[in-house]
Amino acid sequence: MGWLTKIFKGSSYKGQYHGKYADDRYWHEPRRSVDDSSDFDREEIDCAIAISLSEVDQKGKKIVQEDDESSLSDEDAEEEERLARAEEEERLARAEEEERRVRAEEEKRRARAEEEERRARAEEEERRARAEEDEKRVRAQLEEDEQLAKALQESLYVDTPPQYDFGNAFSPYPFLFPSGYRICAGCNAEIGHGRFLSCMGAVWHPECFRCNACNQPITDYEFSMSGNRPYHKSCYKERHHPRCDVCNNYIPTSSAGLIEYRAHPFWHQKYCPSHERDGTPRCCSCERMEPRDTRYLSLDDGRKLCLECLDSAIMDTHECQPLYFEIREFYEGLNMKVEQEIPLLLVERQALNEAMEGEKNGHHHLPETRGLCLSEEHTIATVSRRPRIGAGYRFIDLITEPYRLSRRCEVTAILILYGLPRLLTGSILAHEMMHAWLRLKGYPNLSPQVEEGICQVLAHMWLDSEIYSSSGVDASSSSSSASSSSSSSPSSSSSSTSSKKGKRSDFEKKLGEFFKHQIESDTSSAYGDGFRRGIKAAGKYDLRRTLEHIKLTGTFPE
Repeated sequence: MGWLTKIFKGSSYKGQYHGKYADDRYWHEPRRSVDDSSDFDREEIDCAIAISLSEVDQKGKKIVQEDDESSLSDEDAEEEERLARAEEEERLARAEEEERRVRAEEEKRRARAEEEERRARAEEEERRARAEEDEKRVRAQLEEDEQLAKALQESLYVDTPPQYDFGNAFSPYPFLFPSGYRICAGCNAEIGHGRFLSCMGAVWHPECFRCNACNQPITDYEFSMSGNRPYHKSCYKERHHPRCDVCNNYIPTSSAGLIEYRAHPFWHQKYCPSHERDGTPRCCSCERMEPRDTRYLSLDDGRKLCLECLDSAIMDTHECQPLYFEIREFYEGLNMKVEQEIPLLLVERQALNEAMEGEKNGHHHLPETRGLCLSEEHTIATVSRRPRIGAGYRFIDLITEPYRLSRRCEVTAILILYGLPRLLTGSILAHEMMHAWLRLKGYPNLSPQVEEGICQVLAHMWLDSEIYSSSGVDASSSSSSASSSSSSSPSSSSSSTSSKKGKRSDFEKKLGEFFKHQIESDTSSAYGDGFRRGIKAAGKYDLRRTLEHIKLTGTFPE
């Protein structure tokens, strides 16, 4: 402390200090009396104290000033740090902006490159299209020039243009026209030197050569013709290409380009050859194949029956009895009455086959027998109640019962398949009734051709009487027009018989014609050839004398 030094210097007192700071202070100095201190010294001390206090005050001010300066220095550092951070953030922002700008420029450059590539591709495609169009135009022009040159060349051989009368149907003529006389066969206007078609022996405006089906111009290189009329190939196929009546598809062509199909000889049902091998069912009555969009009914013995044949089908023994009486009346009208009461039974196919195996005599029509005249004793399962149609187009609830046949005469029973239409059932019954009549009348054992042939004649005559009865024409009398004196009685008998029947549908009449056709076109020796020989003899000599000749000689009269 400056002031203390001054005090020491200002007095001449000398001594030594011994001791610690703030503890045990003492001086070794010469002892003086207080009284010896002068007033000057006291003033000096007061002055020193005042100066010391002043210095202390000045030092406090310096400390405060230094603290203020330190505080100001910290704020400057913080401000500089903020400025530095702001500058760094600004620098980063500028860098990001620069990066975005670079990316944007890169995307623009890439878009420009893609646009230029698309434009180049479009120009290339346009160039190719123009080249193809130019090529087509050049070819068309060449073809037109060639046709014109050909027409000019051919015109040198024509003196005068021929006159055409096209009318409603075009009839082509093998004449060619000079260029000045090219007349369109469609509109009868002059063609001149423009484009034209030369086909079917005439020339046409391209828009006048039209399909006879759709009436649209034919622009294809190939076309079809039918009756001197042009068609698009597709229109011709739609109108003239046969469709299969079974699957309804176009009948395919063979490897040789021919349309091969099968057709029923009577119904003219056309179908693909493959349907004969793919298991497509046929109706057991009319023999038509089952179309894909139609369902046939299934009988218990495996046969199929179409809905048209079902309309007049006879399904059980009781239902068949009225028809049996009509057939007996038919025979009686021919002076061939069957005296004995012969049981008539409708049976399933299995029962018929079993009874056929047990017969010693008789001839059977293969591949399937539908009727049988029995001469042996049997126990037969006969259909006693009409079945009903159940799920899946099948007959259900078929009830059969055993029927014991006893031999009272040469014939024990007549069996016929159930489920056949009335006309077919009747023709089979007329056939089997003739077998019974021959045995009951004592005819000798006849050859299959004679016996089956004459039985077919009676079945055919009965069908004739049924088909033509509504028009008042009796076929049984017409088939044996030279018959005995009772030849008029079959007509009255048939008329009375026909009056018991309801009105027949057109299909049933057609069905009767089919059954006649089957008899007439049969190719077997016994049934087919026998019928043709028998019907010829009956037509020539009448039925009565033909039967007499058979009984005497066992053969048909020639």
